[in-house]
Amino acid sequence: MITEALLRTQAWRYPPPLIEGQLRDIPRIASNIGFALRRHAGADPRNLSLMDLGGGVGLFSIGCAALGMRRVVLVDDFNDEVNQATGSTILDLHRSMGIEVHSRDVVTCGIGDIAGTFDIITSFDSMEHWHHSPRALFAQVVARLKPGGTFLLGVPNCANLRKRLTLLFGRGQWSTMRDWYEVPVFRGHVREPDVADLHYICRDMGLVRSEIIGRNWLGHLSSRRWVRLGAALFDHPLRLRPQLCSDIYLLAQKPTG
Repeated sequence: MITEALLRTQAWRYPPPLIEGQLRDIPRIASNIGFALRRHAGADPRNLSLMDLGGGVGLFSIGCAALGMRRVVLVDDFNDEVNQATGSTILDLHRSMGIEVHSRDVVTCGIGDIAGTFDIITSFDSMEHWHHSPRALFAQVVARLKPGGTFLLGVPNCANLRKRLTLLFGRGQWSTMRDWYEVPVFRGHVREPDVADLHYICRDMGLVRSEIIGRNWLGHLSSRRWVRLGAALFDHPLRLRPQLCSDIYLLAQKPTG
């Protein structure tokens, strides 16, 4: 199993301006890797293949490669602010780990040309930014999964407890006006899903053994100390009600028959 110590070692290999952010994100990354492997308990990571959609330059794919997975593929357009600030050389770290990097708009270009099938396909905090329907992409995900393979989709929850409360006071925007209005291309949240949406996607993909998992990373990673304290206090009770959590995951499998 992935350890936070292993991820910490990899985080220190990032360019200096990015190290602190990667270190802060380690608990979430370790948890995400654990979710991805949940349906593959006992399997040797060296026999597993994984594709991550929209993962950017984060630690997830690096952690999977450090764990020894046989094949790790990363697909993203790599056009976020961090890429523009650091340039393409940041991906040299991923390539040095043996990660296959495909630079493209994953929704419009798809993954149909990427060879092979995969035990696990993941996407975290990316779907809410997509400007086009992911239905065709998700059909390709099913085609690229091995029978019994895992699909793990992580997104922010549009109906979490905090948003339900702040909406009563007239605060319900997903993005700031500046982020939407002042930039040529908006890369913020287009549509945040809820638990019902994840069930809808699962049914449309024909997946089985579905599970909805709730976590509260947005609170834990907040710059406000009182928000972090609140997340620490309420995180575990809220996990019993994923529909109230800030982060929700769909974990499901491709049928074996």
